[in-house]
Amino acid sequence: MTEGIEAQVEKFSKEINRIKEEMAKVIVGQEKVIDDVLRTILAGGHILVEGVPGLGKTLIVRTLGQIFSLDFSRIQFTPDLMPADIIGTNIIIESETGHKSFTFQKGPIFSQIILADEVNRATPKTQSALLEAMQEHSVTVHRDTYPLTEPFVVMATQNPIEMEGTYPLPEAQLDRFMSKILIQYPPEEVIVGIIDSTTTEIIPQAETIMSSDDVRTMIDLVRHVPIASHIKSYIARLVQATHPEIEGALPMAKQYVKYGSSPRGAQAIALTSKVSAIQDGRYNVSYDDIYANLFNSLRHRIILSFEGEAEGIEADAILEEIYQKIPRD
Repeated sequence: MTEGIEAQVEKFSKEINRIKEEMAKVIVGQEKVIDDVLRTILAGGHILVEGVPGLGKTLIVRTLGQIFSLDFSRIQFTPDLMPADIIGTNIIIESETGHKSFTFQKGPIFSQIILADEVNRATPKTQSALLEAMQEHSVTVHRDTYPLTEPFVVMATQNPIEMEGTYPLPEAQLDRFMSKILIQYPPEEVIVGIIDSTTTEIIPQAETIMSSDDVRTMIDLVRHVPIASHIKSYIARLVQATHPEIEGALPMAKQYVKYGSSPRGAQAIALTSKVSAIQDGRYNVSYDDIYANLFNSLRHRIILSFEGEAEGIEADAILEEIYQKIPRD
């Protein structure tokens, strides 16, 4: 490792700690969620968050936008939301001389960090408009293509309680999200901290500590982190083990899984594990890095069988068994 790389890794690690310190000024608790969100953003991916209302999802995204100096937009998904409400549309503009022409009016997708709130409430047509922008990092309207400003990150939320009358994301669209993060209800001491920080005359604010160019530099550094061949083979075996039809599939996968993860799951584990390594001041990926990112990377890519759904099996339980039983060598 060259001195230049060592310095970059050290700087990256310090900047991550600075970001978390600024986040802690505003967000009480949720340290693991913040870690998971940061790893996905710096790996260059999009995030699907599942949690009940009021746990700070909007505040996390808005605060990150403020810290990173990124444009922030919040889109509330509803059944009557149309694709044009997200991506924008052409409108007629009349000049002073009376000449009329079409001008593209950009929608809220033209920001750098997007909160797509309750994405499963919109129709599939509208969901597709969002997910196309996520994949292509551009928007096409009437044969004209408009690039989105980098970095471009979407954090979509789902409410696990109210599922009636919603439009669950199809498996192929779920696969576009690098990570699925679960936000748990906070314990008593965290709720007390929330009361202390939000019900007084001084509301804490995070400071801007880096530019969007700095974020792009960090994302680029992640891509340069090497992964040893035996670690890559291990990631591949973990992903293969989610498929019930492969030779030597584990009993739990055979019994409860209908479809396993796509190769995007392996990419997600590799990239987020690279961020974990640099965050820890290392320039190589370890087995512990893989475990830290396994669940977020694969839980939404495992499709349960009828038996698995009927018995209430969690994807995380299957992934835990896979991690424990798949050999490392």
